Amino acid sequence: MSDATVRLTTAQAIVRYLAAQYIVIDGREWPLCGGGFGIFGHGNVTCLGEALYEARETLPLYRGQNEQGMGFAAAAYAKQWLRQRFMFATASAGPGTANLLTASALAHANRLPMLMLCGDTYTTRLPDPVLQQLEHFGDPTLGVNDAFKPVTRYWDRITHPAQIIQSLPNAIATMLDPADCGPAFIGLPQDVQGWAYSYPEAMFEKTVHRIRRQAPDTQQVADAAAVLAGAKRPMIIAGGGVQYGGAVEALRGFAEAHDIPVVETIAGRANLLDTHPLNIGPVGVTGSNSANAIAEQADVILAVGTRLQDFTTGSWTAFAPDAVLIGLNVGRHDAGKHRSLPVIGDAGLGLAGLAEAMAGHRAPQDWVELAKAERAKWVDYVAQNVAPGNRPNSYAQAIGVVNELCDPRDRVVAAAGGLPAEVTANWRTLDTGTVDVEFGFSCMGYEIAGGWGARIAQAEREADKDTIVFTGDGSYLLMNSDLYSSVLTQKKLIVLVLDNGGFAVINKLQNNTGNESFNNLIADSPTIPAPFAVDFEAHAAAMGASAETVSNPAELAEAFKRAKASDKTYVIVMQVDPYEGWTTEGHTWWEVGTPEISKSAKVREAHVEVESARKLQRKGV
Repeated sequence: MSDATVRLTTAQAIVRYLAAQYIVIDGREWPLCGGGFGIFGHGNVTCLGEALYEARETLPLYRGQNEQGMGFAAAAYAKQWLRQRFMFATASAGPGTANLLTASALAHANRLPMLMLCGDTYTTRLPDPVLQQLEHFGDPTLGVNDAFKPVTRYWDRITHPAQIIQSLPNAIATMLDPADCGPAFIGLPQDVQGWAYSYPEAMFEKTVHRIRRQAPDTQQVADAAAVLAGAKRPMIIAGGGVQYGGAVEALRGFAEAHDIPVVETIAGRANLLDTHPLNIGPVGVTGSNSANAIAEQADVILAVGTRLQDFTTGSWTAFAPDAVLIGLNVGRHDAGKHRSLPVIGDAGLGLAGLAEAMAGHRAPQDWVELAKAERAKWVDYVAQNVAPGNRPNSYAQAIGVVNELCDPRDRVVAAAGGLPAEVTANWRTLDTGTVDVEFGFSCMGYEIAGGWGARIAQAEREADKDTIVFTGDGSYLLMNSDLYSSVLTQKKLIVLVLDNGGFAVINKLQNNTGNESFNNLIADSPTIPAPFAVDFEAHAAAMGASAETVSNPAELAEAFKRAKASDKTYVIVMQVDPYEGWTTEGHTWWEVGTPEISKSAKVREAHVEVESARKLQRKGV
């Protein structure tokens, strides 16, 4: 190795290092870092901004409108690339960096790589206190950036230029690790960003990364195979880790070889096509009658690539109390949940090992036929649920219209509110890996910003396909500025704004637990004397998007065709009923806290009803 060095500032060295990292995906070499999202301020413009300007051709920088939206976009970009590539987000010291906290938590909950390069206060402390600095009298090292420690997988503050020689490889190793994947944060004090150091030239040599594939322990595979082969009513839960592990084909092959019914989590939607005979539907709180019917009867459950979140498990009431769980997961923490028999390793290699150990074995035919019969009934229900008719407009009808007209490779994005449940239950998967329902952090505001990030990624490989965003009026009002970003960067989105006059899904939860409608729907907010309807069409048009308002699903269908034909971001607005039209089937119990004591008889009755299901709750011991 050469002893040659190159004199660079800390910021310049970071940028040059990122530009030298590559990854091989499906036999093709790609830059590991797809670029970044940035809003400049005094904490990052003069030094990091200078470095990024020099690298603007190799590391494209997308100008954000809001730092939280930038983080959402970076997370969605990584999700579209199945965690094999990432983008960075840079923000100034103070409120700019603080705005990234929610996005970092979203990436952490969803196990998504995102690199944050954020300004920090001066290491020398000579000018303290500086603009936007939070002073902690007993600990001068403590600041806003320390708040990221609970919501990142890797955290560092650079206090000397030499530290990035170790910090950058560690951050990338974390972001690419199948088990530890998540956001990485690097705090960059404003003075240190500009300090120079003689870095070894070897640090900037081209590096090609490959994500490790951990083979599971052979004894763990043998033990799991023996239990699964002895099952009378086996079932597979397919999570998002199936896609991240590149195991979609392995899952389908394993299920077909052994005739085992498959149900999907929210993150695992689009593991199997809607028409696959062993696809029994989504499971859990926002699931399907079919998947939940077999889940409560299954005696052995192979959970592949899922962290078994409460919406999947029905707060642990969805499964038989004596059902045996097998956890196939790259993460030890996830593989052993609820006394699961762990198979710790790569999903594809784990399924291959199980298939070899179970060669020739098939599940009992009567069980498989039962599962398929349940699925057929659910298909009929969904067809009726999404069909237009003489009834109020609903989320399900809008989903059905788009589902019927979209291209199989179009990507669907939804998050928070009622739409994740409605998309999960009613969307018919046309191709694998085409659904992004962000429900790990259930984060309002992800929809449009995430759609923008997903579109940037999608355009790199499938520029002729569309990114379709479903959002409610509440999320739209919370964060809509990346409509403007999509117009500015010519990254077309199709956005459906389904307006139900407020936070209708929480109003539904409020009513379902005996409470009166209060402060969720605009019409029920006591501090609003006269409800006012937002002109979403005019608002979207003001940001440069094409926009129109429709009155019913038939008009929506024609508008969607125009949106598909358009070459720029297109927003379609339709009012939906806040009370009627919800998908009423397919739900398991979900634990929510209800008042044990209340003046309201309805609240007390609802509390008794909610608590009555607790006896079904599986304990974690």
